[in-house]
Amino acid sequence: MTGRAEPEARHSLWPSEVLVSELVGRLMEFWGFKRNMGRVWAVLYLAPHPLSAQDLKDTLQLSAGAVSMTLSELLRWGVVRRVWVPGERRDYYAAEVQIWKMVSRVFAEREGGEIRHAIEVLEQALSALESQLGAEEEEARARAELQRSRVVALLGVARLGEQLLRSLVSTAQVNAEPLSRLELASEGEEASAER
Repeated sequence: MTGRAEPEARHSLWPSEVLVSELVGRLMEFWGFKRNMGRVWAVLYLAPHPLSAQDLKDTLQLSAGAVSMTLSELLRWGVVRRVWVPGERRDYYAAEVQIWKMVSRVFAEREGGEIRHAIEVLEQALSALESQLGAEEEEARARAELQRSRVVALLGVARLGEQLLRSLVSTAQVNAEPLSRLELASEGEEASAER
């Protein structure tokens, strides 16, 4: 006897667990993840002890393949970990319970990667525009200047986003002052464009 719950008790969710797992699944889907990632994580998070893949399969009525793929993804993101249960040969899983640690890791990897990619592409766009800035036709030069100024503005936003994300992940705080300056700068550009 390992002190774990009997199978009947282990495989039925309380109404609160159903509500939370469905909510987290919906939120994960909204953020671009698979719904089952949220559901599995929530069940593990609310469980009083680690659960096996079979427990999750039975509890959430998912296929063994779906549970296996979902656990692999959750392990890769670092939001679930494998744990050893004395006297058991199968793998058991527990959720990361430090919410900010989990969220900040996802932000740093996913959003940080997208922001870094955006900066790289915008820098490439600026390089590509250099040849157009020396065009003989005045219309082409004017178009290149307009695009250059707008790409520089987008690059500024991307770099600001990178700075804010880095600050958020490392300190759990964000200084919104640079955002207000960005808003004021764009309002000034709109006013001069209308003249």
